Amino acid sequence: MAGSRSGAATQSKDPYSVDFSTNTTRVVTSAGRSIGKLDKPMPRFDVTIAGELNLDLILYGLPEQLLPERELLADRMMLTLGSSSAIVAHNLAALGSRVGFQSRIGDDPLGKIAIERLRQGGVDVSHVRRVPGPITTGLTVILPHGSWRNILTYAGTIAATRWEDLDLKYLADSRHFHFSSYYLQRGLRPRVGELFQLLKAKGLTISLDTNDDPDDQWEGGLHEVLRYVDVFLPNEREACKVAGTNDDDLEAAIHKLSELVPLVVVKLGPEGSLAQRGAERFTSPSQEVVAVDTVGAGDSFDAGFLHEYVRGSDLPTCLASGNRAGALSTTRPGGTEAFRDTAHREKFLRE
Repeated sequence: MAGSRSGAATQSKDPYSVDFSTNTTRVVTSAGRSIGKLDKPMPRFDVTIAGELNLDLILYGLPEQLLPERELLADRMMLTLGSSSAIVAHNLAALGSRVGFQSRIGDDPLGKIAIERLRQGGVDVSHVRRVPGPITTGLTVILPHGSWRNILTYAGTIAATRWEDLDLKYLADSRHFHFSSYYLQRGLRPRVGELFQLLKAKGLTISLDTNDDPDDQWEGGLHEVLRYVDVFLPNEREACKVAGTNDDDLEAAIHKLSELVPLVVVKLGPEGSLAQRGAERFTSPSQEVVAVDTVGAGDSFDAGFLHEYVRGSDLPTCLASGNRAGALSTTRPGGTEAFRDTAHREKFLRE
């Protein structure tokens, strides 16, 4: 069983079928009878993303207390594609969605590796800007410690991406737009609301995952931006922080957030996930798995959920897909390695 729900209504299946040979969208009835083509050509992408692009350096086996002036040895390391936006993009493409990605990176070796990983994953990176100069591609160092981790980030070009770096026509050539790392993208953040308004006027739906706020203030005009969001994708802690409720009062947070956003989807870790749409509540249990590494699991959930959402699947299906993608992510180190291994990915998703 994919999950439980309360309320009788569900999202209807997407009434469109795509004729890839002509790049148009054909409208069909529920019985499968064609009733003609839409005037508007099919968008080039299912999902476009404008966001940060960097690598993650993960060091395993370090002590929880990092003593000063001591050389501390890790027992394993992984250099992998990082950044929430890029992980969502990569894993969406691996699941079969058509993904276009915009970002700004440095003209340096780390940027070259990051963009190549996205390209290998099937993401369109034709509009990623490589900019020479003193601001280089960002890097995140992650130190896992069992159930928690240290996350140390050099922002670099993450914070340098600005409105002028965006190709709005490219981003609008899509069914849906996703935005991650609201608080890290400081150069773009002042105009995120304007960006969302523009894309909604073009007919796109919008999703947002703020991720963490390094300053722990949870301000920056976020509530104004949420007015233009169709799907909000926080984890439990983020939901409470954004709503301004006590950290242990998730129900109050969901109530407040659902007054701002039509669909609130909360990632609950081992408890699975839930979606609140108006008065309707949908839940889905987590998928049991032997976890190797939880880095990127939340971003992978976003990818799995959105992969079904843009196809018009009902919410239990979207939640189950998100949980499955999040679980898959934990079976390999880093946020994308399980998705890069085609045989492993396909076997896991079949089971």
